[in-house]
Amino acid sequence: MNTLHVRSVPDDLYKRLQQLANARNRSLSAQVITMLSQAVENEERRKKQAKILASIQRRRFKPPRNTPSTLELLREDRGR
Repeated sequence: MNTLHVRSVPDDLYKRLQQLANARNRSLSAQVITMLSQAVENEERRKKQAKILASIQRRRFKPPRNTPSTLELLREDRGR
C-alpha cells in the first residue's frame, strides 16, 4: 500500500476528523481513507451524470431557425 502524508491540516479540521473517527470506532487514518474513497466515488458519479445530461441535451429537439413560436401559431390560428 502507498502512504500519503498531508501537511498544514487546519486544527479545527483535524479535530473534527478525530471526532468522526472516534464516533465510528476507527483510527484517524482509517476515517480519512474512508472519506477520501467516498469523495472519489462521488466525483466519478458526478462526471457520469454530467456526461449523461450532456448526451440528453444534445438529443433534445431544436426547431429550425425562423420557425414561428407556438404563441405566434396560436394567434394565427385564432385569427382564421
